[in-house]
Amino acid sequence: MAKIMQSSTLRNKYHELSEFCNENSEAVFITKNGEGDLAVMSITHYEEILGRMELYSQLMVGLKAASEGRVKSINEVEKELGL
Repeated sequence: MAKIMQSSTLRNKYHELSEFCNENSEAVFITKNGEGDLAVMSITHYEEILGRMELYSQLMVGLKAASEGRVKSINEVEKELGL
């Protein structure tokens, strides 16, 4: 479940916010004047998300190539690599 905090939390309870984000690997949504404003997360969690996005992107490239018939057998690849 998403954790939602007021913008004053950044100023007044930074340490608690940082601890929560690092321990739970999830974002905290910060509101400003009752409206959503920011999502705060640990760098580790952010990098994990970016890594997943890159993986999904590469998988889509591979799936597209496979659907277009642009594939090689393992034997062809090994031969090209000199294995």
